[in-house]
Amino acid sequence: MCAQELVLKQRTQILHALCSSGSAEYLERVLDILLAQGELMWEDYQNIQVTGRELYTKARQLLDLVYTKGVDTCKLFLATLRQVLPEEQGLGLSFPGCLFNLNGKDEHKSISAQTLLTGRPILVSKLQGCIDDALKALVTSGHFTSADCNEVQLPVYTPSQQARRLLDHVRSKGESAVNVLLQYIQQKQELGLPLNQEKNSLPKEFVRYQKKLSSSLSAQSCFLSTYGGTSHMPLDDIYTEGQLELAHDCVDFHGPLGLEDIVGMVGTTNEEADTVLVSGEAGSGKSTLLQRLHLLWARGVVLQNFLLLFPFSCRGLNSEHRELSVQELLFQHCCWPDREQEEIFQFIQDHPHLVLFTFDGLDELKQSFSDEHRLCCPTQRAPIHILLFNLIQGSLMKGVRKLVISRPEVVGPVLKKCLRKEVLLKGFSPSGINCFVRKHHNDPTVAAKVLASLQTNTALLGLCHSPVLCWIVSQCHKELLGCGEGSPQTITDVYLMILQHFLQHQSSTTIGFGWLQEHQETVRHLGQLAFERIGATCYIFSDADLETCGVTEKDICLGFLIQSKGMSSAHSKHYEFLHVTLQCFFAALYIVLSKNINRSVIQKLFELKDMRKIGKRGIWFTACWPSSEKQELVLEGETTAAETPNLHITATFVSGLLSRRHQSMWIPCCQSSVLEKKSRQVWRCLSKGMQKHFKSIPQPVEGEKKSMHAMPGFVWLVKCIYEMQESRIAKDAMSKLDVDHLKLSYCNIGPVECTALAYVLQHLRSPVGLQLDNNSVGDVGVEQLLPCLHICNSLYLRNNNISDEGICKLIAKGIQCENFRKIALFNNKLTDACTQHFSHLLKTKQDFLSLRLGNNNITAQGAKQLAEGLKVNHSLQFLGLWGNKIGDTGAEALAKALESSKTLVWLSLVGNGVGSVGACALANIIKNNTSLEELWLTENCITRAGVECLIEALEHNTRVKSIWLRNNDLSLEEVEEMTRLEPRLIF
Repeated sequence: MCAQELVLKQRTQILHALCSSGSAEYLERVLDILLAQGELMWEDYQNIQVTGRELYTKARQLLDLVYTKGVDTCKLFLATLRQVLPEEQGLGLSFPGCLFNLNGKDEHKSISAQTLLTGRPILVSKLQGCIDDALKALVTSGHFTSADCNEVQLPVYTPSQQARRLLDHVRSKGESAVNVLLQYIQQKQELGLPLNQEKNSLPKEFVRYQKKLSSSLSAQSCFLSTYGGTSHMPLDDIYTEGQLELAHDCVDFHGPLGLEDIVGMVGTTNEEADTVLVSGEAGSGKSTLLQRLHLLWARGVVLQNFLLLFPFSCRGLNSEHRELSVQELLFQHCCWPDREQEEIFQFIQDHPHLVLFTFDGLDELKQSFSDEHRLCCPTQRAPIHILLFNLIQGSLMKGVRKLVISRPEVVGPVLKKCLRKEVLLKGFSPSGINCFVRKHHNDPTVAAKVLASLQTNTALLGLCHSPVLCWIVSQCHKELLGCGEGSPQTITDVYLMILQHFLQHQSSTTIGFGWLQEHQETVRHLGQLAFERIGATCYIFSDADLETCGVTEKDICLGFLIQSKGMSSAHSKHYEFLHVTLQCFFAALYIVLSKNINRSVIQKLFELKDMRKIGKRGIWFTACWPSSEKQELVLEGETTAAETPNLHITATFVSGLLSRRHQSMWIPCCQSSVLEKKSRQVWRCLSKGMQKHFKSIPQPVEGEKKSMHAMPGFVWLVKCIYEMQESRIAKDAMSKLDVDHLKLSYCNIGPVECTALAYVLQHLRSPVGLQLDNNSVGDVGVEQLLPCLHICNSLYLRNNNISDEGICKLIAKGIQCENFRKIALFNNKLTDACTQHFSHLLKTKQDFLSLRLGNNNITAQGAKQLAEGLKVNHSLQFLGLWGNKIGDTGAEALAKALESSKTLVWLSLVGNGVGSVGACALANIIKNNTSLEELWLTENCITRAGVECLIEALEHNTRVKSIWLRNNDLSLEEVEEMTRLEPRLIF
């Protein structure tokens, strides 16, 4: 395979290697070498390095340029990557037969501007530590002004970037300035003086504090806690990237987001705001992502335009009851300056754009976000939550960038108004699961067995898209590989597996359920701790809390509790559950196993609307305990947070734990009659909850179908029903749903939710249109939906990260489903490889009505394959291919296939590179087709000749209502003339 083909084939991996660290350093070093070797012209370099352009965009432009320059340039580029990328960064890249000598250029050919190009890599290295002295030499010689110096020394630039800016400026000043710089370097070398003396224009105390803050953050971030905090895992060894997406469509950006893009300009919707939100479900890896960001900043790899980074944990801030100023908040909760505190804080106020605050777990704050109390003075003291809310909304420390991490359920419209942009973290991709499992297991054989087991159980594979569940499955590989037919299917199954795994580490027996009976008191104590504190929005526990619930040192050693970072000291220890979902799981265990639980607990757990009406924290759960067991857990006067997310998770676990297939596990610990009562109560609650949703469905407007847009909580109820694994409950619920269209757009539907939806929706009495647009279904989710495909007359899966692999399985099933007649797959990752399957669908199903494949990667070849199916199909009414790349050749193939169609009503080829040749071919459809009403050809390259063909065809067809031709290659005069000739042309 030639170098040019390798660049094309490995484009995605190369982009990832150059950009995934978030730093521009690798890309800029590649550019340096290509300039030095003469493979890039100075104009090429300037076109790539446009100020403000995103890193991925620059890298893509370089790859496009290298590819067009031919085989030799591609060889040199691949050799450059070998030299520049560290070994771990270049994993997955393979360049066989592409060796190239990079040492063919002399370091100094001549004392001229060309030397700055040919010797650029070496000059950057030499200048990094002596920028100040080099600038002084240029100012003394009269070539540089103070403004030039300021532009080179902007604090947002790293030392290597400052060196490059210096070389660029010197080159623009002419040969005389170049001579001064080269003479300066030569003199330094002749005198034997080091060129890498570190000098910094920042105040010395600030630099000292910056280093202390970086060191502290590095120490806090480099390890992940594991069992009981007794062992640690290096973050570098296990960190696996999750899927990051913009919450809003961005026309100028396509492809994966890197860490640097999170707070970068890409996707900005409100430039006046300072706060960026990263939202994701529980277990999606939000805190780990933030920890990775902290570590890389501390190492100087990413976000180097921020000189200071202050990290905050909202869970930790819950424990702060004092009123603080912003200055006290920064220095007491992050890193204390050894001296000159006032001067450092003044610097922060004077240079807010150089500072980043991060807040982990806004959803775990005791108070719900509000903008009622405004505060502007950074030295004024206020309660923590008021400080935090004013920082987020920009009243305090305007200009400081704030990065907030939260679950999506608590992000209301008041907070959304304050956002610069929102980024979604959607857990692992299939390749991410593969990568994580292989990193987790040192033994490749074990990793391969775990992955093979996941491939045979797609429900479990879907669960592993959640990093926390992927970790559990990897950790419990022995239990997983030994469970045979009983392989986990539900979230509850997975958490029971981790419970068994932890307990058997301390168990003297492994037969039957002995491992649970032996530790039932431990489970009760941890369950009580989790149950009481989760109702009080409490996730960090003191020794006194543990003692109150009977938790012993032996219980702690099991590993479910770890010491809380930043809260524990030599004098007092604080603990938290290994993950918040484990606290929810133990709270659910307590509800199931405790004899002292009031009947109203389960009822309240499934009626979460009441939570928002409660005036004091903790009342929700304590009202359900016997009076003798009530604990004074809360302070008077504090308002409740929207704790719905964690209570949702707890209720989901309660549903799973009370399923019939798990009840036998609890009988040694709890009477079967009590378990049965609780199970029936959950069943009634789920049924009642579903009926509430169904009763709220408005009556349809006359002439329209009856539609239900899922309200918050509907998907959660569906997941609870799935956890119970009782088809009778699903049948009962669906027997009361009477709609023609079920809309679940923007509902955070991933593979796990798809599994639950299919389990429940397959029991619908009549076919529905199922709309799942703008979710995270993916190929695994598509496979999970197949059991309910027979009940779908239409399926909408716009913007769901679906590839050809998922479509292959979907079509194979869809052909067998009598009701399946419409599909929409806009904005996915489809290529020509999927069109043969759609062609087969069109040939096989002569009642198929609508096929919409807009904004994918289908070319002329794919259009030709589709045409083969269209030739023999006698039912299709709507065909949408906008935003692909079919060109004239593809348009001709489609036109030939459709010109005799008697059913086609609507055809869209918007933005497909169709020219006049294609337009003339499409004119034949208009001449011969008796059903077509609308033809969309907007944003193509059709000229006058093509439009004239369309006008001529329209003379023979009165049925066509409109042909859309905006943004084609026509002058204003031509547009006016054509409109007069044929008013059905829309320009």
